[in-house]
Amino acid sequence: MKFTQIPLGTRFEFEGKIFSKTGPMTASAEDGSGQRLIPRYAVLKPVDGAAPVVDAAPTRQVDEARVIAAFDGFYGTCLRLVDDFSKAELEAARRKFLAALQAQK
Repeated sequence: MKFTQIPLGTRFEFEGKIFSKTGPMTASAEDGSGQRLIPRYAVLKPVDGAAPVVDAAPTRQVDEARVIAAFDGFYGTCLRLVDDFSKAELEAARRKFLAALQAQK
């Protein structure tokens, strides 16, 4: 498990010592040797059994038709604002955006 995934107060082993998470980047050693910064990349071993379950962030669903309608409005505004030399590049970016939406299906 990673340090950013565990809640405050969770006990874990890191580099042979037992720590408790005390802050977003800090932990306190149980042997009394003080606080320590724990790197984000550190792989920690749970002490109290299984690793705590971290709820996944809820995903937001957006209606594709609403996204396309909003983008078309944005594209129309951009089309009026750019000079003639930029319109071809803007149209290419529009096609790329719409193709990316289709690839998500």
